[in-house]
Amino acid sequence: MNQIELSVPYDNGYEPDDYMMQEDEWDRDLLLDPAWEKQQRKTFTAWCNSHLRKAGTQIENIEEDFRNGLKLMLLLEVISGERLPKPDRGKMRFHKIANVNKALDFITSKGVKLVSIGAEEIVDGNVKMTLGMIWTIILRFAIQDISVEETSAKEGLLLWCQRKTAPYRNVNIQNFHVSVTPD
Repeated sequence: MNQIELSVPYDNGYEPDDYMMQEDEWDRDLLLDPAWEKQQRKTFTAWCNSHLRKAGTQIENIEEDFRNGLKLMLLLEVISGERLPKPDRGKMRFHKIANVNKALDFITSKGVKLVSIGAEEIVDGNVKMTLGMIWTIILRFAIQDISVEETSAKEGLLLWCQRKTAPYRNVNIQNFHVSVTPD
């Protein structure tokens, strides 16, 4: 039995490239925006300090002050209420990597996937990786476990942001990834 294959092009009105665009291409400009990065540094530093003050310390520069892993480990102990393994007290690179790895292992043990974030990036002061790690910590330890009236914390926070910004004509928050302001 012979089969005849008919080739009929499917046209839904979209360009094939619309489906092929990778998500990281959508917000590349936002990710490289120095003003955005500065705001994230300021916000995340304030969040970290609000917890580190409970242990009698704070950070000034988010990508520098977590490089040796000591304050990162302390932050995790404060926000989780759990003890982490004893930190290495040496000042050499391998001591710093060991400490950051202890912190990252702790985060991973809480069921958090750390995609592309390694101890070396944090020790080297990679600001984007450090900010990504802190955002992951915030999501896991400050937002994820909260729920009100069957709404997840993330959804609740989005709703709160939408309500607070509703009076502003040029603000339209749709998600925590990218929000667009009307022209």
